[in-house]
Amino acid sequence: MITIYHNPRCRKSREGLAVLEASGQPFEVIKYLDQPLLKTDLQEIIAKLDIKPIDLVRKNEAIWKSDYKGKVLSDDAIIDAMIKHPKLIERPIVINGQKAVIGRPVETILNII
Repeated sequence: MITIYHNPRCRKSREGLAVLEASGQPFEVIKYLDQPLLKTDLQEIIAKLDIKPIDLVRKNEAIWKSDYKGKVLSDDAIIDAMIKHPKLIERPIVINGQKAVIGRPVETILNII
C-alpha cells in the first residue's frame, strides 16, 4: 500500500495527493500534523528515503530559524526537533513498500508508484 504523509495546507502536498489520486492505485493518507509521528516512525521514513535527518527539515520555517539554525545538532536532536515541531518535516513524503521519496518536485512520486 502506498502512503502519503500529507499537509492539506501545503500546495506541493496537495499536488502530490493529486498525483496519487490520478494513478488509480490505493493509498493511505496520513495527516502528520494531526497524527504526530513516533520517533521510530520518523527514523524508518528517513532510512527509506536514504537521507540524513537534516535533509528532511524545512529550513525556512520560523521555528527552525529561531530555535535551531546555526546550532550543531546531532541526527537524533534533529529528529527530536521534527517530532516536537512536525511543521519542520518536508512534504509530501510518499512511501511505497521499501521505496520513498519527498514529492518535490511532485514528478518524483511517479518513480515509485
